[in-house]
Amino acid sequence: MTRPADARTYDLDDLRDRVRGESGGAVDDSIPQLAEADPDLCGVALALPDGTVRASEQADVPVSVQSAVKPFLFALALVDTRGEALDLIGIEPTGEAFDAIKLETGTGRPPNPMVNAGALLTAALVDGGDVDGRNERILRGLSAFAAQDLVVDEDVARSEHLLGDRNHALAHLMRAEGTLSVSADDAVAVYARACAVLVDVRALAVMGATLACGGVNPVSGERVLPAHVARDVVSVMATCGVYDGSGRWMRSVGVPAKSSVSGAIVLAAPGALGGAVVSPPLDDQGTSVRGRIACEVLSAELDLHVFGRRTD
Repeated sequence: MTRPADARTYDLDDLRDRVRGESGGAVDDSIPQLAEADPDLCGVALALPDGTVRASEQADVPVSVQSAVKPFLFALALVDTRGEALDLIGIEPTGEAFDAIKLETGTGRPPNPMVNAGALLTAALVDGGDVDGRNERILRGLSAFAAQDLVVDEDVARSEHLLGDRNHALAHLMRAEGTLSVSADDAVAVYARACAVLVDVRALAVMGATLACGGVNPVSGERVLPAHVARDVVSVMATCGVYDGSGRWMRSVGVPAKSSVSGAIVLAAPGALGGAVVSPPLDDQGTSVRGRIACEVLSAELDLHVFGRRTD
């Protein structure tokens, strides 16, 4: 049996070249800034437990984090509510689209933190007292995950807020159910700004590695989260992170992940590494087409599948 490759020497540019020829998928056009994304963009990065970060070409191209922010919002909400967020948000997969106008029957809770309803609520649960305070807390927290100061694309934030009609509908529905305590517009404003944080593939890989390393950022050495919070977040990524494609993802890739409409995917392979791929063309589930292929190859060649690790 072929021995798995070593992540410390793995040729990420070769991987990038192998997947770049895939021409399937379409760039998201829900806001103008996403519609203008370069469909040929493709970058891959790995962040290892010893703090090493390795990346392919185009690793320094910034994109808005979009839904790849959701695990980190969930983490911040768990910390700031001292775990009470687990009582306010479900953790079950839905089998439905990420923006489905649906809450749990009987409870009015969002089904899980990886769909838009859940992310709207987690963003509203972080400490801050008002919109500006929560925005500052989220940006500071995301920067700690990335081990660098991150910034917000104000144009993207504005578009997400103004054009996010389904998010407004979800927020109003949660208000009607008594689930959301802040105003619907405030909830959407905070979540829109979180989605507009700019990351490149290196930063996103480090963010994934912080979860994979039990809440300790391997680059900065800072404990960003308690270990049990990192465990809970990665668990929900595994079951819900790729929406209605999560089951197929865990069968074929076997690494907890979160996809996004900007084409970014963040990986958290527990105890092994964090990873990220950015390539804008998406499949019908809103997952990067090249990103999915790259993650399947990484999983196979680095032996990352959590249910299929080799023992030879």
